Amino acid sequence: MTAMDARAVERAPKGASPAYMRLRHNRIARSFLLVVVLPLVAVVFYLYAIAANQFASTLGFTVRSDEMNTASSLLGGLSVLTQASSSDTDVLYEFIQSQSMVERIGKRLDLKQIFSKPTFDPFFAFNRKGDIEDLVSYWRRMVTVSYASGNGLIEVQVRAFDPQDAQQIAKAIVEESGSMINDLSAIARADGTRSAREELDVAVQRLKEARQALMLFRSKTRIVDPSADIQGQMGLLNSLDAQLASAFIELNMLLETSNGDDPRIAQARRRIDVIEKLVEQERQKFGMGDSDSSVLPGDRDYPSLVGEFERLNVDVEYASKAYLVALAALDAARVEAQHKSRYLATYAEPSLPESPQFPQRSVLALVTAIFLVMLWSIGVLVYYSLRDRR
Repeated sequence: MTAMDARAVERAPKGASPAYMRLRHNRIARSFLLVVVLPLVAVVFYLYAIAANQFASTLGFTVRSDEMNTASSLLGGLSVLTQASSSDTDVLYEFIQSQSMVERIGKRLDLKQIFSKPTFDPFFAFNRKGDIEDLVSYWRRMVTVSYASGNGLIEVQVRAFDPQDAQQIAKAIVEESGSMINDLSAIARADGTRSAREELDVAVQRLKEARQALMLFRSKTRIVDPSADIQGQMGLLNSLDAQLASAFIELNMLLETSNGDDPRIAQARRRIDVIEKLVEQERQKFGMGDSDSSVLPGDRDYPSLVGEFERLNVDVEYASKAYLVALAALDAARVEAQHKSRYLATYAEPSLPESPQFPQRSVLALVTAIFLVMLWSIGVLVYYSLRDRR
């Protein structure tokens, strides 16, 4: 072998050396075991050996209102069912998840006892020592509300550790939601009729005052109807005029048939004077007498009485018409408010579950595994990135 061949042999690549597990590989394996495998085994053991089964009851409803559609529908006595405003559904959506709902149902059902039925389930069961805030937080975990804003449909899923408990809670949610919607309808009806009722109260008070003023006038003057009293006084005046004319005729006849010393002539003249005074007094009552003559005490000034009576009567008539208008407005407001009443329409009654659907053990185990692997991977990358910078 020449020297050149020897050098060529020396330059030839040597075979790969045997592979050995280095220290960093051991660290990665141990970290994977501690961060991923052991926690995942503990979670799987807890899910399949300790976690209690949960039953889910579903229900669905929406808020609707009864409103009149058109004038023809009103004449025909027909109405259409229309969906209520989205604000009502939004209120109901928030109400189901509120503390008020939990407190209302808590008065009917022992929620703490229902949600803490598993003897040992520290994660999924409720701790009976918790306060109302803890119960509301747990309620939002066990009661899922889905709201479709487009059509206003609300779907509720209630979970419990017993199927009957889940159904009872679902029924209680429907009843309490219906009560809340009825309260909203009552408030809306009260608001719709409040203004009309206030106007009616004002009209009633005005009518009472007008009638009371007319009653005081009649009590003070002792005249029920001045018009009728005037007719009676006019009859008396006409009678006095007729007697005065008869007295003048009688006097003229005495003057023609007897001498001036006849005592009947003086008597006839005195009779005429008395009748003329009475006629003047009666005319004075109507404002038709001599302006210089005065009405005797106790006589009635009929023009003033008639004017006062007509004013009071006009006040009564105006108040009566205003009362009728206000009453009609109140009736119309009541009818309109009644036609706009809201109610809860249940399209899916609370179901009675037959098999447990929660907890979703396989899904939770898979999610836990993915999360742990991602956490472990990020930790390893960060660790070796920091180490390589040194």
